[in-house]
Amino acid sequence: MLVDHRSAEFHDFFERHHAELARLSWLLTGEADAADDLAADALVALWQRWDRLRAAEHPLAYARGVVANMARERIRAATRERRRIALFWSRGPHQVQGPDVAAVMDVRAALDRLPFRKRACVVLRHAFDLSEKDTALALGISVGAVKSQTSKGMAELERVLGARATGDVVAGRGIR
Repeated sequence: MLVDHRSAEFHDFFERHHAELARLSWLLTGEADAADDLAADALVALWQRWDRLRAAEHPLAYARGVVANMARERIRAATRERRRIALFWSRGPHQVQGPDVAAVMDVRAALDRLPFRKRACVVLRHAFDLSEKDTALALGISVGAVKSQTSKGMAELERVLGARATGDVVAGRGIR
């Protein structure tokens, strides 16, 4: 009977939070096709630690942290793979290309340019409307680091997108 109650609790947690965790994954990685898979992988990892997780003070914050860590690893793996491919196919000296001068850059592309921690802070604070404390819990960093990284991330977005578009990000219109 204990296993059934445990399974029911996890199933309820899964139903309530899977979509949010998939959305977080998509916003952190930029990979819409892989977002559900990453969220599911995180939930499998959470199921394996369910007894510990359900006793935690902030289980959703812990779950968000697991997704953020898995997203970071996915980004790192993709970066390593791109570097290997570039080394394999490079012919001759590395050529430096000019900066991207596209007339329009969407918020998703601008978020992709941010370092992971800044991106995670901006996404959790503005797309998920988390408090600084909840963001800190999810990422395992201090509230001061959240404040700093969010501020720096928003400043970088403003430089890339301009003040009007950054206002859309703060209002949540650009990254939902």
